[in-house]
Amino acid sequence: MSTGIKNLVQTLDSVDFLKMDRRTFMKAVGFLGASTFLSSFQTEIVNALEFAETKIVWLHGSESTGCSESLLNAGNPDIIQALTKLNVNLAYHETLLAQQGIFVDGKLANTSELNSEILLEDLIKEGKYILVIEGSIPNGPKGSGRYLVLGNKTFKDIIGEAAKNAAVIVAVGACACWGGITSANSAIVQDTDYRGVGFLKTDAAKGILNELNIDKPVINIPGCPPHPDWILLTIGAIILGKIRVPDDLTVILDKYNRPKVFYPPDHVVHDNCPRRGYYDQGLFDDQAGGSNCLWKMGCKAPYAHGDCAIRKWNGSVSVCTQAGPCIACVEPGFPDSSRPLYVEAENKGILLGENVGTIAKVAIGAAAVAAGVHAVRRMKGE
Repeated sequence: MSTGIKNLVQTLDSVDFLKMDRRTFMKAVGFLGASTFLSSFQTEIVNALEFAETKIVWLHGSESTGCSESLLNAGNPDIIQALTKLNVNLAYHETLLAQQGIFVDGKLANTSELNSEILLEDLIKEGKYILVIEGSIPNGPKGSGRYLVLGNKTFKDIIGEAAKNAAVIVAVGACACWGGITSANSAIVQDTDYRGVGFLKTDAAKGILNELNIDKPVINIPGCPPHPDWILLTIGAIILGKIRVPDDLTVILDKYNRPKVFYPPDHVVHDNCPRRGYYDQGLFDDQAGGSNCLWKMGCKAPYAHGDCAIRKWNGSVSVCTQAGPCIACVEPGFPDSSRPLYVEAENKGILLGENVGTIAKVAIGAAAVAAGVHAVRRMKGE
């Protein structure tokens, strides 16, 4: 554990967890991560949730299940530990369900213990659950939603029914947030008409809930896939009452409904990239296998708003840019907004309007003062 995190833990030790204001809580979960936060406040969390149980209904639309796999890869806590500590009843998750289907041993199963369709219907009737949606929702063809049918019911209709009785909706992954890869420009995109829960790319008017005339608060956790911490800590904050829905959302979320603590408006992956020093010196790779900045290979880290390089992945040991260019999978409009993925994005205007070649020349000419973009800023008087 780093010295900074140790100091924060020591500071928080003197704060009553149950009386911790929401600002302090969000700061804590943002800096500490799921494992440190849950272990540091395990006793308080158990006491807070002793007589409470939160149900989660997790639905899968058009996706690869990569977001669930990311969550299952969480190491400390793993998914079972997190659900136990937060007293969560993962009541419905198609990938993890123990139900066997509509028919069992050739006979129609008419109980929720064996028939997942009946289980989902019962849960929707009961209401008061956190609805997690993974994957996009096809609206086509022609508004029918029949490009994805489950048990002779369109996924669009299932979302409509489940959303109405949900306490809050959490869209997990780029596809659920704004359509993701399924809504990328193609010859058939108008026919399939895949939508995100609250957005289609950057357009909030075209989210599937708006199409269904449902007004419900939505929290977006984008990424392809999102970090396990982003999912666990957001759901944990809701369960523990540290995010009041909908009262706190306008303060906690950005304009694309992303939690600012994980997707900071004033911070990008580039800021803490392990290759940042090479960028500052104007040193750029133009083929795979090097150790310099990957901007010329299409890296989109300078406009990807996420704490990936601080939080890191795989037990806090790695980040995407250690292996290859960032593709800004946390941004609305992904992947079209990042295309072409591995080609230098000169038209983005994110490097102070300067051509990367110009920045490289400035850096080389001012190596003694670690030039790069910082030198350009000084030259511009910024």
